[in-house]
Amino acid sequence: MSEAQTAALQFLGDPATYGNHQVRRIDTHANVVFLAGDRALKVKRAVRLPFLDYSTLATRKAACLSELEVNRAFAPEFYRRIVPITRNSTGRLTLGGDGETVEWAVEMSRFDENRTLDRIAEAQGIDDALARKLAEAIVAMHVRVTVVDANSWIAALDRFLEQNAAAFREAPALFPSDLAAKLDHAARGALERLRPLLASRGRRGLIRRGHGDLHLGNIALLEGRPVPFDAIEFDPDVAAGDVLYDLAFLLMDLLERGFGRAANIVMNDYFAQIAQAEDLDGLAALPFFLSLRAAIRAKVTAARLQYAESKDYAALSETAKTYFQLAVEQLSPPPPTLIAIGGLSGTGKSSLARELAPHVAPAPGALLVRSDVERKRFFRVAETEHLPSGTYSVKASAKVYGIVADKAARVIAAGHSAIVDAVFAKQEERTEVEAIAASADAAFRGLFLVADLQTRLNRVGTRGLDASDANATVAVQQESYALGSIAWVEIDASGSLLETLERARAAIR
Repeated sequence: MSEAQTAALQFLGDPATYGNHQVRRIDTHANVVFLAGDRALKVKRAVRLPFLDYSTLATRKAACLSELEVNRAFAPEFYRRIVPITRNSTGRLTLGGDGETVEWAVEMSRFDENRTLDRIAEAQGIDDALARKLAEAIVAMHVRVTVVDANSWIAALDRFLEQNAAAFREAPALFPSDLAAKLDHAARGALERLRPLLASRGRRGLIRRGHGDLHLGNIALLEGRPVPFDAIEFDPDVAAGDVLYDLAFLLMDLLERGFGRAANIVMNDYFAQIAQAEDLDGLAALPFFLSLRAAIRAKVTAARLQYAESKDYAALSETAKTYFQLAVEQLSPPPPTLIAIGGLSGTGKSSLARELAPHVAPAPGALLVRSDVERKRFFRVAETEHLPSGTYSVKASAKVYGIVADKAARVIAAGHSAIVDAVFAKQEERTEVEAIAASADAAFRGLFLVADLQTRLNRVGTRGLDASDANATVAVQQESYALGSIAWVEIDASGSLLETLERARAAIR
């Protein structure tokens, strides 16, 4: 760090610079942030790292300008301007003065730092409602961002892997050499297998200029709305990527923190909102994306050690090791399982599917395919909009089950697990879903929920807004269904959801 930058940082850390407001300083491997009053000032460290170069005043100014431009697309309410730190003829430093510029800073509107999602997660966890809002915010973000050259980003992945491998070799005390070599070999092999898929997704416009650093610490909850900020500005290839690679950073962060249920909800709601069957093929890349995100996080956390206070050193070291171990684990996911949950209306199929999904490997849990939702999409109406009886004809239902089967087959072929939620009253419907698993050489578990008529009537009568159109009349009519011989495991669903979940988990084990 130059004398000029050292002086600028001391100046920015002085309460007198802000009218004697209290100042809080936050140091990272690449930036120093000062919080004072209603604003935050962020300075780029004078460093050159394998993945960024802030070593000159000119490159730091360019990075500040880029950060302002990039992040105004994600969080315009936070980013104000870039401001020079200047020295006048007497040697006095000033914010935004007319003298010689010795440093540059990004000026932001300060928000309550306890409202970032990492702080919220530590204090109270990530509940289902917040997880759904997260998925909604990320879908909206990915719709806005621009498509980029896919070939440039795919080529850059080799560079990312080499940078990770080099960083791990330099820190064998944190990252055991044998495991680092194993990770590097597995990651390079996975990338070679995935190149055709990534190129295909690039041609479909799914490689875009995303956030690039989408972990919980870079998302603030503003008036109940998740707002991503602090997007990558220093390298367009680092900021770009497959939309699932962008999403994978958040999923990985949730998994590392032990919020597997929230990660599953985010993933399921994300895919439910994009609603394109072809996008499910991208799940084949998810283990690689999760691993790469965890490896990068391990590398970056290790880089912070050189600036860490002694009291933080041990915790940072353990965090780096945890991310590294997660990166290793994600490249060896267990084989997928296809779970079908059948049963008459009111037996609680959808509720069970949602509760069961986070418990089904590989991470972050099974993808849900629900016939009621697919029927609404097929007829192009909102999930909670009521459909007329004609849309439940034999012909229409056959088409819906075909869509459900196609989506389930795509998920399983991609190496991910799926839970299919439908009545499955007909033998041919059950046979078809079983065949999907057989053709992919995947495990299959069929569960058929049962409950007495009065329980089913009570449940369909007390539903809130839901994709299902089943009412009391439908529930009574279904009592006359000729279900035939059902080879699936029968699950008593007449009790609480927790009881049904435990029975289902025992059955699939």
